[in-house]
Amino acid sequence: MEGKIQELTEKLLHEGVERGNAEAEKIIAAARVEADKIIAAAKAQAAETEQAAQKDVKAMEQNMKSEIKMYAQQAVEALKSEVANVVGDKIVKEAATAVVKDKDFMGQFILRLAEKWAGGEDLVIQTDDAASLKALFAQKAKALLDKGVQIEQVNGQKAAFTVQPADGSYRVNFGEAEFEQYFKNFLRPQLVEMIF
Repeated sequence: MEGKIQELTEKLLHEGVERGNAEAEKIIAAARVEADKIIAAAKAQAAETEQAAQKDVKAMEQNMKSEIKMYAQQAVEALKSEVANVVGDKIVKEAATAVVKDKDFMGQFILRLAEKWAGGEDLVIQTDDAASLKALFAQKAKALLDKGVQIEQVNGQKAAFTVQPADGSYRVNFGEAEFEQYFKNFLRPQLVEMIF
């Protein structure tokens, strides 16, 4: 009888272990299915997030390029304006000095001015006078540019540019550090931080 009890106990134990193993396999299979779902959802969310981030990066890159282009145009226009101001100021000063020193011209000019004022008329510079003045200014501008012009400030910002003759035209010369500093003045602080 003891042998039968032993046999029955072993049979029950064996069946319990088999049922436990079968139940464990079901739980493990369900857990794997659930894990696969979680992994698939996480991958989908990661892909979505990456796609949104790439879209944001492209938009930011496009905005940055547009802003840099705009700021570069502003920097170039400011420099052109400053070159014109520097050259114009020096030319006008030199031309005015030359005109004032030309006693014949000044005498005729004052005489015409007095005649027009006495007659109540406006003083008009004739076309011939305008052409000669224009030629005088062009000659003075060329002479000044041929010597070279140094620009130390643009739009109130320190700068170190020179305009010098080269190959029949004129070139603006500057060092990399000077240009970088000059250009930074036109950029927004966020762009400066990103670029430099």
